[in-house]
Amino acid sequence: MKTQANYFTINPLVLPSDPTIENYRLVLESGFARYFINSVIVTVGAVAPAVLVAFMAAFAIVRGYGRFLGSVNSLFLMGLAIPLQATIIPVYLIIIRLQLYDSLLAIILPSIAFAIPLSVLVLSNVIRDVPKELSESMRMDGASEWKTLWNLAFPLTRPALVTVTIYNGLAIWNGFLLPLVLTQSPDKRTLPLALWTLQGQYSINVPAVLASVVLTTLPILILYAIGRRQLLSG
Repeated sequence: MKTQANYFTINPLVLPSDPTIENYRLVLESGFARYFINSVIVTVGAVAPAVLVAFMAAFAIVRGYGRFLGSVNSLFLMGLAIPLQATIIPVYLIIIRLQLYDSLLAIILPSIAFAIPLSVLVLSNVIRDVPKELSESMRMDGASEWKTLWNLAFPLTRPALVTVTIYNGLAIWNGFLLPLVLTQSPDKRTLPLALWTLQGQYSINVPAVLASVVLTTLPILILYAIGRRQLLSG
């Protein structure tokens, strides 16, 4: 709420003597809407498939039979040991080979891959706590595995699903490395990467950057406010 001049002349932690919304106007005029839409597309496009795949995989691992599913579970857990920074060059080369560079899909696909391992770990532990007697009774009544998945496991694991969704949504929404490496055009930037547009070569408009951070944080706060009960119970 301060001007750039006031920020450098007085203590930054002191309340502004002459509040202004000029910083927010500057941010909105700098293409904030475009960057916001990109972030929404990337976050929803990555979180929804990742949680869906992780939920079905966790159910199959816990309630399925065979050594193959145990190997799949180990494969998912190995993903937790591999940091994103260590694979950014192979991911970049794969995206180039697929001719997806400089597109939102180039950010979405790796984000899905890196969101699945932790989601499977959390959801499989929650599904494991669901009594097997419930699943067996549904099978005795003639329910298929698919119906057991959605009519039994889904309602009982809903708090964990909300928790995983918010966690992955927060991580992908704030993601910086993938958009930096896998996109180039200004109209493909997400909000964290778009903060660069508010700084020059020799100076930075700190109040405008902080106003952009406030606007970037609001969707996450709203998401938490909506799902806080499910998040805490999960």
